[in-house]
Order: sequence, then structure tokens, then C-alpha cells
Amino acid sequence: MAGAATRLRLVFCGTPEFAVPTLQTLIVARHDVRLVVSQPDRPVGREHQIAATPVKRTALEVGLPVAQPDKIRNNLEFRAQLEATAPDAIVVVAYGRIIPPWMLKLPRLGCVNLHASLLPKYRGAAPIQWAVAMGDAYTGNTTMLLEEGLDTGPILLQKTVEIGPKQTAAELFPILAEAGAPLVRETLAGLAAGTLKPQPQNHEFATFAPLLDREDGRMDFAARSATELYNRWRGFQPWPGAFTTLNSKKLIVHRMAVAGESGFGLLRRAQAGEMQVENERLFIACAEDTWLELVEVQLEGKRRLRAAEFLRGMPGLAGARLG
Repeated sequence: MAGAATRLRLVFCGTPEFAVPTLQTLIVARHDVRLVVSQPDRPVGREHQIAATPVKRTALEVGLPVAQPDKIRNNLEFRAQLEATAPDAIVVVAYGRIIPPWMLKLPRLGCVNLHASLLPKYRGAAPIQWAVAMGDAYTGNTTMLLEEGLDTGPILLQKTVEIGPKQTAAELFPILAEAGAPLVRETLAGLAAGTLKPQPQNHEFATFAPLLDREDGRMDFAARSATELYNRWRGFQPWPGAFTTLNSKKLIVHRMAVAGESGFGLLRRAQAGEMQVENERLFIACAEDTWLELVEVQLEGKRRLRAAEFLRGMPGLAGARLG
């Protein structure tokens, strides 16, 4: 916990639930959080009701002032507000806006960003999802000093987090959020004491984690093995998930398993996307002579069903093809 000697004047920029543990940690550490900056409130849910961001709610609960500018690059009013705050550091966690040059230069200790990957791996908007989707066994958090490039700034601290073989991105998000909070606190203490020296990234090893698109969830049985498709399903939870088509209708796959890990004994060759049924279980041929079991599915316009119930309602699927 930061003591009086390391108490810093901070501006905190963040928006979703992922950023909340870090803000809470900085408050508990008794840093002087002068301003919390979050994206504007937006409609959520089926009712499209306007809702405060998780970071805004957290800030208001403890009486911290909140700013929600729609744009920041050329916002003179917002710039004057931050300059009057004169922060020692600006902490940025999943804010969702590019930090402009004037803001990068403002704090004496810099703009400290928490990024949910082990940089330079998985720069970009969706590092957690892509780490899981690529089948990585571990990921982690990085604190770095922001600069104008996308996640290219010098590294301050890193901490590794294991990814379980069946863990989804949705399950990994809160784990990384909680693990990142003390890393930010430790980073600020090191910067304030002058004991933490930024280390440049090795750009040759950079990989990218672009913002997810709906089409990322489309299952390509011809191009990807069962394991690859399973990992992408884990990574793309809760959105865009995994889907294909059956008789020109969208088929969402809510649960799946790699056939070799589920007791499936059918190992013959088949065309990619071909369906086989065994003991009321549904299997799909994938690339590299691998098989995927569809455990729970939902056909367009229908309710979510386990495979056995789905097969009873649609007999004669054996030998048919998906996609």
C-alpha cells in the first residue's frame, strides 16, 4: 500500500468492468485520484436504457469527480480541466480512446497503461480473446508508458497468468483484471521512487490482437482442426461465439469438445463439415482428419438444445454437411 511518501496525484481513465479493480486499488492505496475519466453513458440491453459505465459507478460511489468527454483529441475544455489537475501520472485501463499527444506529455511520470497481454505479444483491442483463441497456455499483464504508437511504449512491469485448457476468455477477464490492479500500484510506486526503469519493447516479436468481428465466430471446418475451432470458441466468448449454417440457417454452437477428448471412436476420413451421429452424439469432420463434438446447439429461430434433443427433432442428419 502506498504511504504518504508515495502518494501521487492521479487522473484515472477507464470504462468497463475490467478497469474497476485497478481504480479500487488506487483508492485503497490512498492515492489522490483527482479525476476519473470514462466514456459517455450509452444504451445497454434489450430495453436500450442509458447506463453509467462500471468505472463511473465505482467513482461516484466514493465521491470522485467524473468527466465523460465524447472526444478528447481537440477538446479544449477537457484539456484545460486536466491541465488544472496537474497529475503526477495518468493511469489508463481499458479506456477505449486513443490518448492524444498533449495528454501523453502532461504528467511528469507519464501515462501508465495496463495491457492484458505479455507485450509485445497481442498488441491491440482484444488481447485476452486472441490469446485464448490461439491456444496459448499462458498470458499476463503488462504495465507500460503510453506513446503515440499502438501498444508500442516501453515496458514497466509484467506478470504471467496461466490459461487453463478449458478456460474461456469470459472466465479469464476477471482473473486478469484482479491480477493487474496490484501491478499498477507497484508500477506507480517504482516510478515515484525512481527505481523502475522503462524497457523498450522488441518490435520484431510483436503480434496483434485486432478488435473482434462477427465473422471471427464463423466456423471453417475445411481450414481449421477441431482443436483450433475449439480454442476459437473459447476465445470468442461471450461474443462473437461460434456458428455455422445448416440448410442455409444459422446454427450457433454453445458448447463443444474435441472428439479425441470426449470418447468418440470414429476416426475415418470424411469431408470437412460432414456430420456423423453416434449414440445420440453429434460429430463434425474438421481439417487434419480431426473431429469436433457439438454438445449444445441452437438453430436459427429455435431454442438452445443439447445434441441428443436436437437430433431427435431433426432425424437423418448423418452424412449431411455444415457450412
